[in-house]
This record gives sequence, C-alpha cells and structure tokens, in this order.
Amino acid sequence: MPEHRIFAMPFAKVYPLYVQKAERKGRTKEEVDQVICWLTGYDKAGLQQQVDAGVDFRTFFAEAPAMHPNTALIQGLVCGVRVEEVEDPLMQKIRWMDKLVDELAKGKTMEKILRA
Repeated sequence: MPEHRIFAMPFAKVYPLYVQKAERKGRTKEEVDQVICWLTGYDKAGLQQQVDAGVDFRTFFAEAPAMHPNTALIQGLVCGVRVEEVEDPLMQKIRWMDKLVDELAKGKTMEKILRA
C-alpha cells in the first residue's frame, strides 16, 4: 500500500493552518503551541526550530522528545475517523494533533484538552 502523502508534507505548511483555525475561534498561537508541545514533548524553541527547518510530519514526530503518556485518552472523530482506531502509528499521531487543535478551536478548556 502506498504511503500517505501527508507523511512527507512539511509540518511548517500545516502549522499556520492550525494557528489560523484556532485564532478564527478566539484562541491564540500560544495555546496551539501549548497543545502541540504537550502532545510531542517539544518546548517552544524546539517547536519553532522544527517549523523553521521545514521538516516533514515523519521527521517532526520521529524527533519529538516524548509523546505524552496520556495520548490514549485522546478519543473522538477527525474527518469522520475515530482517532483511537487509526492503525498506522504515524497517522494516529497526526490525527491526535488534529483532534487537539479541533478541541481548542471548539472552545474546550485547556484542562480538558490536555487531559488533566
């Protein structure tokens, strides 16, 4: 089966779309960064370095310091697909990030988004 093309897509191409989506709903870039850093273990400088370097999604997640231990608590639909049922590990990580940004844009509290 051919690899999904999003794996080779630069993270820096999608990141501004995450920020725009959140800002349209009254959230901030800092909140988007907080959610992504929570998921991946990057700090703000590390996240910005990945954006500036133009790494693809595969590299972005491969170089992530540590996926958060509560990722199993991320559940729900993204584009009609249940994130907890995605079989490809890389695609699941991408869907988790999509889901967290969706929750942010929908106005959920940061406490709920970060599974605190």
